[in-house]
Amino acid sequence: MPLPLSLHGIVPPVVTPYTASGDIDTASLRRVVRHLIDGGVHGLFALGSTSECVFLNAPQRAQVVETIVDEAAGRVPVVAGILDATTDHCIAHARQARSLGAQGLVLTAPYYTRTSQPETVDHFAYVKDAVDLPLIAYDIPVCVHSKLERATVAELVRRQLVVALKDSSGDDTNLRLVMLDHAANARFVVFTGSELMVDTALQAGAHGCVPGLGNVDPAGYVRLYEAARRADWPAARHEQERLIALFQIVFQGVPHTSMGASGVGGFKTAMQLMGLIEHRHMARPNRMLPDEGVAKVRQILAQCELL
Repeated sequence: MPLPLSLHGIVPPVVTPYTASGDIDTASLRRVVRHLIDGGVHGLFALGSTSECVFLNAPQRAQVVETIVDEAAGRVPVVAGILDATTDHCIAHARQARSLGAQGLVLTAPYYTRTSQPETVDHFAYVKDAVDLPLIAYDIPVCVHSKLERATVAELVRRQLVVALKDSSGDDTNLRLVMLDHAANARFVVFTGSELMVDTALQAGAHGCVPGLGNVDPAGYVRLYEAARRADWPAARHEQERLIALFQIVFQGVPHTSMGASGVGGFKTAMQLMGLIEHRHMARPNRMLPDEGVAKVRQILAQCELL
């Protein structure tokens, strides 16, 4: 049977800080973990998209998971992304993550290859059979180029291959239908990956959020979640709108950088300005924000009272 894993609330995908030479900055990573736990988060997601997971080789992935698990010290659950293009590579990442203390694994459909929905179900089954840790399905078609269809999610749940879904598809209609499909199943939880629609998703029945922006302001997302739990929807909306204003930091790199680099680069720039990380470097070939973008991020942080 899978090891027990209780996930709910705010579970940020932890940013991976680098040194100026491109190594993992473990001292900064430990500060980030302390910042998140002090902010009240309910779990940590290592090696997600915001963690720049796909840029990291196996030793670097191990270094990230080991550091986060050690610094968390059992205070909150830690799940690890095992994202890769093939099943066997994902299994290798899964075994490594389990050996380092991860309590759950986050898995997308395979990418680059043109995998069918039945083959995607097989992919999850192969990983689950190989490494008996709870699996969280991660739907992010903008990166994977394959959506976890509603029927596929239902099959994954029916076969008890997954315990949760992180939905970063942007398809809120489908997400609402998935939540209705499984509303009576206490063994399956749903998280939105949208930083901007958290209050709406929680009101519709989501169990939490996996916000990249939570690296910058974890306490804000925790306040939103707690307001939703007590059904104080005006307070939840007020906090959501403040976080939407803060989210503007992700647009300050374009067109100098790609949208992905502008997003994570915006988070890293904010975190450097807040003294959480030493450098704001990105994995190559992604660029850092230009100076004018840094100035704008500083202005937004000040307006949101985070400096």
